[in-house]
Amino acid sequence: MQSLTNQLGAMLNKRRAPIIEFNRVSFVIGIMLLVLTVFMFPPAVTDVIADNPDWKVFAGSAFFTGFIGMMLVMMSRGRWSNEVSLKEGFLLTVLSWVVLATFAAMPFVFLGGGLSLIDAWFEAVSGLTTTGSTVLSGLDDLPPGILLWRSIIQWIGGIGIVVMALIMLPFLKVGGMQLFQTENSDRSDKFLPRAREVMGLIAFTYVALTTACAIAYGVAGMNGFDALNHAMTTVATSGFSTHDASFGYFKEPAIHIVAIVFMFASSLPLVLYVKAVKTGSLSAFNDQQVRGFAKMVAVILIGLTLWLAARPEISLGEAVLKVGFNAMSIISTTGFASEDYTAWGSGAVGTFFVLMFLGGCTGSTTGGIKAFRLQVMLLSSFNYLKQLMSPNRVVVATYNGKQITADIATSVLAYLSVMFASVMMFTVALSFFGLGFITSLSGALSALANIGPALGPTIGPAFNYGGLPDGAKLILIVGMLLGRLEFFTVLVILNRDFWR
Repeated sequence: MQSLTNQLGAMLNKRRAPIIEFNRVSFVIGIMLLVLTVFMFPPAVTDVIADNPDWKVFAGSAFFTGFIGMMLVMMSRGRWSNEVSLKEGFLLTVLSWVVLATFAAMPFVFLGGGLSLIDAWFEAVSGLTTTGSTVLSGLDDLPPGILLWRSIIQWIGGIGIVVMALIMLPFLKVGGMQLFQTENSDRSDKFLPRAREVMGLIAFTYVALTTACAIAYGVAGMNGFDALNHAMTTVATSGFSTHDASFGYFKEPAIHIVAIVFMFASSLPLVLYVKAVKTGSLSAFNDQQVRGFAKMVAVILIGLTLWLAARPEISLGEAVLKVGFNAMSIISTTGFASEDYTAWGSGAVGTFFVLMFLGGCTGSTTGGIKAFRLQVMLLSSFNYLKQLMSPNRVVVATYNGKQITADIATSVLAYLSVMFASVMMFTVALSFFGLGFITSLSGALSALANIGPALGPTIGPAFNYGGLPDGAKLILIVGMLLGRLEFFTVLVILNRDFWR
């Protein structure tokens, strides 16, 4: 009798277990591939206008990508239930980034003189994850179509990051993101309509911010092509440039000031811009995360500026511009560089290494740890200290009016633990390819925090990743995807129990 009861219980648990409906997953990925196809046409048109034969590469890539996307949509349309399961959320989040990066790499492979498969995938993954690491050199002489494509995939990746952070990660309860869970992140049959509404508002804000940035760059002195490309990669906080010298190519201080303003603006949650427009008030930015991030940026910029201005050969104005641009670029994980800031001295190297961990706000396009996790970590630590002093004291920590529950604090602690452990493991792995300690450590952190430039003489701000061994590039590709997907989203589907 007991055996029969156990068997029935096992059957019931099996029926209750969430089932992955692969038709739904393939349908959504098919739609994404069709969207990616549409974005392949502007580079093709650009090359046609420039009388460059590489337009055929984009046309062929668009045809193949569109064909695969259409097949996935037609084979799976409507063959699923209305409820999105937790397992599907994890699987869809990971597969979408991997599949889109694979198809986005096609133009790099077939480009005249083309990249190897590993280099092409590295460039595409770096673009979509908005990391900004590149294996390409001679950017000033490349066809305009491929330069535009690099900017487009970063721009697409930026909006994808925001949607994932506001809709999918709270739904999946990854890295403390349940703190931002709203009615937009529930698992009801209204999930998709609500998600579409949120995505529409965010997309409109994203396009408006990009347009404003492009206009500002144009007014400051950039030509139209550079302004468009750098606006896309600035708002996406991603860092691809149309020139090998990055922002060192532009000598006008006004261009650097525009970049500083929009890198900071793009580090703030896009949803707050939506709220500000809907309410007609800037009170939406009176947010605990925004206030904390602004204070952190101010302290860093002022301290580093005063340190650099103490040198007799650098004026205060030069120090403000140099520090403001390069430090804001690393804090926001954009990855632009106006010069080799590692040449400022060991103090600058140590400071910029720490800045690589930080990142902007949740709900922005930035990478890194994010301001809210740092704040939750500090609040939890202070509360723990209070309880040590008064064991019977009841301490309730809140964040933006919401209670920091035990599961949120645990999620943040787990995220930080996994991130630091990953940095150590990836550093060791890279060192086996003959890379120096600084190169291995900063390269691992740059990939996992989605920053772009690292430190050292090989992959520092004055160099690129083209000279690394293929094995090291593959490790960095995994690191970029792992960091962008907030670690646990990937680790969950690698767990054997996920597939049972």
